[in-house]
Amino acid sequence: MTVHAELKRPPEWAAVRAGARHGALIPFLRLEWTLEWAAYVLDRWSFVKVLERLGSFSVLIAVIFYFSDAGNRVKQRHYQAWQVINTAQGKGGSGGRIEAMQELNADGVALVGIDVSSAFLQGLRLRNASLLRSDFSAADMRGSELSNADFTLANLRSANLRGSMLDHARFVQADLSNADLQGSDLTGARLAGATLDDADLSSTELAGLDWKGVKSIRGANVSGVRHAPDGFVAWALAHGATQTGSPEN
Repeated sequence: MTVHAELKRPPEWAAVRAGARHGALIPFLRLEWTLEWAAYVLDRWSFVKVLERLGSFSVLIAVIFYFSDAGNRVKQRHYQAWQVINTAQGKGGSGGRIEAMQELNADGVALVGIDVSSAFLQGLRLRNASLLRSDFSAADMRGSELSNADFTLANLRSANLRGSMLDHARFVQADLSNADLQGSDLTGARLAGATLDDADLSSTELAGLDWKGVKSIRGANVSGVRHAPDGFVAWALAHGATQTGSPEN
């Protein structure tokens, strides 16, 4: 709320001039005195007061319109993010897709069916993302944060997920054939119906892994896995997995 204080009536010019210490100051005192009188007169003009109140009201209206249009601005931002993703589809590099995907996910937008195959997405952060039926085949996602992401029915063939956080991620019926998972954290991940043929699982963290129901693990490397659930390694080896070579650092 604006508090308006009434201006005091300026002194007469004769009094102001009499108080001048130097004659050279008189032109400046005259200008100041004139402006004081102008402010004093305008302060008593109702039209000016109306304009002041209209100015305050216009600010309020602008604020109301700003917030009422917030939904449209969010939709526009999402539309632009999807444009970035779709325009770069099938191309290498990032093309702004990392920022676009992270922005959509932060706003709670499902990324179902997204196609970022062969993209360079190192350090991608999509915690809790909905990525059902997505295509990350041959994408480079080393060092990504994908905890609790849902990759149900996703295509992750030949994806590079080395050193990524995949704890509690869901890979139900996902295709992880030839994927590089070396050194990743798969704590509590779900692999029901997943295909892991020729995948590199060396040095992965497997505590609490839900592995029963894995569709195929033929040719996968399980060398040096850590905290594997009871029976997993034996089952994997019995179904075609290997423990060849020493895990890389």
